[in-house]
Order: sequence, then structure tokens, then C-alpha cells
Amino acid sequence: MKYLKIAKPDYKIALLAVGLSLFGLVMIASASVVVAYENFKGANDYYYVWKQATALGVGLAAMVIFSGIDYHKYRKYAIPAMITTIILLLMVFLPGVGISAKGAHRWINLGFTQVQPSEIAKVVFLIYLSVWFEARDGEVHRIRRSFAPFLVMLAVISSLIIMEPDLGTLTVLIFSSMMVFFAAGAPLWNFYSLGILLVGIFALFIRTSTYRWNRFLTFLNPAAESLGRSYHINQAFIAVGMGGLWGLGFGKSIQKLRYLPEPHTDSIFAIISEELGFLRAGLVVVAYVYLFILGLRVSKKAPDTLGKLLSLGIVASLTIQAFINIAAMLGLVPLTGVTLPFISYGGSSLVISFIQIGILMNISKQANEND
Repeated sequence: MKYLKIAKPDYKIALLAVGLSLFGLVMIASASVVVAYENFKGANDYYYVWKQATALGVGLAAMVIFSGIDYHKYRKYAIPAMITTIILLLMVFLPGVGISAKGAHRWINLGFTQVQPSEIAKVVFLIYLSVWFEARDGEVHRIRRSFAPFLVMLAVISSLIIMEPDLGTLTVLIFSSMMVFFAAGAPLWNFYSLGILLVGIFALFIRTSTYRWNRFLTFLNPAAESLGRSYHINQAFIAVGMGGLWGLGFGKSIQKLRYLPEPHTDSIFAIISEELGFLRAGLVVVAYVYLFILGLRVSKKAPDTLGKLLSLGIVASLTIQAFINIAAMLGLVPLTGVTLPFISYGGSSLVISFIQIGILMNISKQANEND
């Protein structure tokens, strides 16, 4: 008697994401307690923990929903979703709708919550590109059919994110898009040409802004102006250095006592290193590497071009963002302001990350059906 084989998704991907998020809740509880105490006068020391826990619940629900949606349906909705995303990116500049903070226009006020359109753009643009490249399978080497339109699409979405500005998110989007472009079969000379072009644009973008130029100078010489423009990175160095191999102990961070800026968001890896030490903080890096390996396996086993490109783009987006955040805390790249996926405080980032995991789960399920 033959039994019908019911394919299952790769649950290791979901378990890893959930594990990182639960660990993130614990670390946010420690890293944000001083900030919450000051902002809410001691009335709610765990405000940021509860907000993140709520986002986690929404994210888990989103992951379950998207894991059940056949990813082939994105072919039909890729263009409408891309148009909607562009509209959302424009809405951040509307008075009364967009929210400005520290000179940046990155959020939309929905009344009951805030939404960051650039986070939505990361996943929608990858879906759009994957669908678009699949439709041009075999023609990726042609400039007019592939390279030139790709540059135009990338320029449009990049211009809107630059205007916010959000250089960190833009960097993640560009690198993950380039990986999809290359995996789709683009010739190496296209890849190199695009790289040279982007380096020139980034150099111009950084040089024409005093704020971004100072950040770049800080990266080159973090010892200069340690109480001025280099303050943030130097406090991160102190946190990482104080942690040593085993850390000061959970909850015993000194740098979170208003020395290190953004301890529960951009800088949470420095707090992890300070409290848990190099060896245990290294396990976080291992977790992201393992996530990348699992994502590559899904991409390799995907039943079609759309699945291969989309799964590769998603896992590249998540792990590139993690690398940028961690590398910035170690002084390996300039500070960009991106969150550490699943761990840093940030509702939009967490929910979008789980949507990406849900899509990966669906692709992995369909890949397993072909085994």
C-alpha cells in the first residue's frame, strides 16, 4: 500500500528565527531598561519589551500566513505591490502622515502604530526583481532587456530611500538585489560595472552630506574626537572590550547607563558582547551563518527560477543586514543605523523579517515536494 507523501517546510528556519527573536526580547529587557526609565519616569521600565513582544506576535502570525501562500502567486501581484510600496515611500514626506525624527523621514503614522516603508521595500523589491528576472530567463545577458531596465528600477527605489535618508537599509537592498541579478545569470562584466557605478554614487552621496562624511571620517579614524563625532563607535568599542570572553553578566552592562547611544536598537550587539562576552556573542554570529546556509539550501532545491531567486534574495537580505550591524559595532564598516534582524528593537523590522521567513518556508515546502 502506497502512502501519500506530505511535504513539510524546513522548520529549522522558523525555529532559528523564533529563537533569535526570543533571545532578542531578553536582551532588549536588559538594554532598554535605563532608556525606558528615563522616558517614562519609572512608570514602565519594560515598555520596549512589551512593544517588541507585541510585534513578535504579529510577526509570528505573518510568518504562518505567508508560509501558506503559494509563492507563485507573487507573479500576479508583484507590480501592484511595487507601485504601492513606491506610494508608501512618498507618503513619509506628507505633513501629518509622515513622521520625522532626527532629520529623517522614515515612518508613516497609522494612528495605532508606525510603519517604516523602507522595510517593506526590502522584501517587495526582491519579489518584483525575482518575478521580473524569471520572465526574462535567457535574456539577462542583453543590455536593453536586462541590465539597463534593472539599473532604472534600482535607481527609482534607491532615490526614494536616499531622500529619507536611510543609507543602511539602502545598502542592504542594493547588495541583496545585486545577488539576485548575478544569480539570474547576469554576465560578470555587468556585475563589475554595476559595482563600480555604485561605489561612485555612494562616494558622491557620502561626500555631499556633512553628517555622512563625518561618519566616514569616524570610520577611518575612530580615535579622533572621541567625545564628538566618534563618540558612538568608541562607546561601542568600550562595551565590546569590557565584555572579554565571558562578559560582565546579564543585566550588568555599564554602557547602557546612557553612555552608549541606541543600546536596544542599532547598538544591541555591543550590549550582548558586554554582558555575555565574546564567546557567547559569537554564537549569535554562528546563528546568522547557519540561517544563510539553510537559505542557500532552499534556493538550491527550489523547483523553479522564481523560487531560486526569491529565496536567495531573502536570505541574502537578512544576513547582509546582520553582517552590517555587527561589523559596524566592531568598527569594520561605518555606522549605518540598521537593526540586527530579529534581535534589535523595531516592530517594522521584526514583522518584515518574519514575512521573509514565511516566504522561505513556503519555497522550502514546495522544494521538498519535488524530492
